[in-house]
Amino acid sequence: MKLSKFKFNLPQELIALHPAKNRDESRLMVVNRKTGEIEHKVFKDILNYYGENDVFVFNNTKVFPARLYGNKEKTGARIEVFLLRELNEEFRLWDVLVDPARKIRIGNKLYFGEDDSMVAEVIDNTTSRGRTLRFLYDGDHDEFKNALYALGETPLPRYIDRPVEPEDEERYQNIFATEEGAVVAPAAGLHFSRELMKRLEIRDCKFAYLTLHSGLGNFREIDVEDLTKHKMDSEQMFVNADIVKTVNQAKDNGNRVCAVGTSVMRAIETAVSTDGHLKEFEGWTNKFIFPPYDFSVATSMVTNFHLPLSTMLMMTASFGGYDLIMEAYDIALKEKYNFGAYGDAMLIL
Repeated sequence: MKLSKFKFNLPQELIALHPAKNRDESRLMVVNRKTGEIEHKVFKDILNYYGENDVFVFNNTKVFPARLYGNKEKTGARIEVFLLRELNEEFRLWDVLVDPARKIRIGNKLYFGEDDSMVAEVIDNTTSRGRTLRFLYDGDHDEFKNALYALGETPLPRYIDRPVEPEDEERYQNIFATEEGAVVAPAAGLHFSRELMKRLEIRDCKFAYLTLHSGLGNFREIDVEDLTKHKMDSEQMFVNADIVKTVNQAKDNGNRVCAVGTSVMRAIETAVSTDGHLKEFEGWTNKFIFPPYDFSVATSMVTNFHLPLSTMLMMTASFGGYDLIMEAYDIALKEKYNFGAYGDAMLIL
């Protein structure tokens, strides 16, 4: 499968810059793999496709305010620092991206906040843009994290080309997000409101939660035409005994298992045993799913409309079937569906 098979022309105006007014009222395209039928619904209509003991699998990772701006010592140059993950709690070490990278070298100090209250020193160059920063802070770890996050802003994807607004803090986050560690929101879950989840509960649907800390690798450009040569960035994930029991029981009883989002699908396919059952897992995954691919656990999937040439589009095409999904995308363009994290959703049955 070639990279160029996932190229299409996406007009800028179809990239959603804001979320729907209500989480569960974005549009929903329903794609049936067996019949090839494509329906147009509203997201809360998902209720009509699931019933007793069907399972929704969610990613409960929580996005933290990862993008902050500092000034370089002496020159005062403005530097964007994107926090990726904490490397060492005791020494306040963080893996970060800096932009512009060419200006930042080992030993440089960066100052953050109106009164330069937070200072960081560059102690390592890991990649062309990546650095390790040591934050210099006297308080305890909780105080430090609070002070650091107070300086940061919601890390909206670059394609949402506007300033961050107060509503983004709430809306670029799933309502069930509890496990801090992501810099990318699992967008398929953004459509689930408290009211919708309550109504699914009343239908006796079951919810299961895994954790996969979604990283910037989701947006990294693929620079090879032969997809077998592309390497995904590793992401940390956790699958515990509760979700294993819930999902395997549903699978054995013939109930539907819905993977809510590409991050959930990656995690499930990483933590699957040879007999097609889910197993407990704690570690890292760099699994890259593109067509053709045989899925083991999920029987349906919720996902957003993804940008051209993205790994998320490739996984969606793997699950729905390349020809059917690309046909659905043609229809989505004609019908002016919204694309991206704040865009509309697709349900693949």
